Amino acid sequence: MQRLEHGEGTAELRMTVTPAMVNGHKIAHGGYLFLFADTACACISHDPVSVAAGADIDFIAPAYKGDVLVASARERTRFGHGGIYDVSVRRGEELIVEFRGRSRVRSMKTRDSR
Repeated sequence: MQRLEHGEGTAELRMTVTPAMVNGHKIAHGGYLFLFADTACACISHDPVSVAAGADIDFIAPAYKGDVLVASARERTRFGHGGIYDVSVRRGEELIVEFRGRSRVRSMKTRDSR
């Protein structure tokens, strides 16, 4: 993955589908598409300890080995300790994935400090 742009409440990443990302149906495995969209969402984070609180994903069209995908993420809102982010993944102009991520700010405690 390569970060193309990063701004106030936005991020854009690019990823090429590799042979390792293709499943038995010869299409990109949905887990990789989820990872890509989630990573674009995380690039917007305002806080280094924000984590995913949940997400919804719609797979619109398949992606194939060699496809160059672009994920465009934008912050919809921030509230309290959370936020909502929308990500569209495209191959050129064709929509591949729509993703809505929700974040939550975590405390700085580590496992060892509990």
